[in-house]
Amino acid sequence: MIRNGHGAAGGAERPGPGSRRAVRVWCDGCYDMVHYGHSNQLRQARAMGDHLIVGVHTDEEIAKHKGPPVFTQEERYKMVRAIKWVDEVVPAAPYVTTLETLDKYNCDFCVHGNDITLTVDGRDTYEEVKQAGRYRECKRTQGVSTTDLVGRMLLVTKAHHSSQEMSSEYREYADSFGKCPGGRNPWTGVSQFLQTSQKIIQFASGKEPQPGETVIYVAGAFDLFHIGHVDFLEKVYGLAERPYVIAGLHFDQEVNHYKGKNYPIMNLHERTLSVLACRYVSEVVIGAPYSVTAELLDHFKVDLVCHGKTEIVPDKDGSDPYQEPKRRGIFCQIDSGNDLTTDLIVQRIIKNRLEYEARNQKKEAKELAFLEAMRRQEARPERESDCDF
Repeated sequence: MIRNGHGAAGGAERPGPGSRRAVRVWCDGCYDMVHYGHSNQLRQARAMGDHLIVGVHTDEEIAKHKGPPVFTQEERYKMVRAIKWVDEVVPAAPYVTTLETLDKYNCDFCVHGNDITLTVDGRDTYEEVKQAGRYRECKRTQGVSTTDLVGRMLLVTKAHHSSQEMSSEYREYADSFGKCPGGRNPWTGVSQFLQTSQKIIQFASGKEPQPGETVIYVAGAFDLFHIGHVDFLEKVYGLAERPYVIAGLHFDQEVNHYKGKNYPIMNLHERTLSVLACRYVSEVVIGAPYSVTAELLDHFKVDLVCHGKTEIVPDKDGSDPYQEPKRRGIFCQIDSGNDLTTDLIVQRIIKNRLEYEARNQKKEAKELAFLEAMRRQEARPERESDCDF
């Protein structure tokens, strides 16, 4: 059970009247297939100031510099707005971050992870703000990236986690897929993320339900936490004047039982951080029971239980997992107006597989070329110095 903050910026204190001037921080990016790595970057950026503004690039800009995005710009704008550390979103932000952009939004500096972001012609997109001393760096979250998740989704169409013997065709595909000329394979079907208690504490705020708040319980896999989940949780959040939303996340084995194939794509720890980052969620139950029991309802003093329009799969014994809340008259089915599911996202990726492969290989090639140029530039003064002796 992990309690989470909710509100404009996860419950962070703001400078009061007569105090120091608020520090305004700028972040920008594609934020395609938003995951807990993106959320962690924005959490770190928000901690460096008082007001976080996030610029999100258009589909056209991303296609020009990187390749086709998985999600549309409108979907990406809404996903970023749902992250609890974000105070403001700027749509159609320029791909290259300039001093003009920082000044336009009265930002003191911009923050980016310690990775490389390049334009289509191989230039550092943060070169101008770095030279002006208005650039800060935060730690990149190890074990997850958009590239990694796309790889997991492509591999999910095969039986690499199942007990079935892999075909030689699939084994060759899994071994070679996405490998760059240098031999490093950025694609993986197994998460390398290592969960720590410190990371959970950083994402959670620990607020208990207060008198007068309506405790609403939702449960599911929340795999590849996406805009469909956000629309559902936003609708649930709007059901009460003072909502306290608890999200129950099922164990990986449970998810695999009712989803099949190689689901979930993200493991339980990853899914926990993804949901904790959402501003509409107050608390997360890690490894919640599949059936919503009387014990669970009584323990959390649940007022309302909600489920979306997706199929309700019976429990292993054939019973309805929502039998108890239905008996109590506190069950509610919500139509979020968004039919996007994890399966549909996977289908998007499969449909455009070759484009995504090319996109990520192109990105990696540019990064390697940039690093090689930097290495040569750093080595040049040493050679000139040697000639003086």
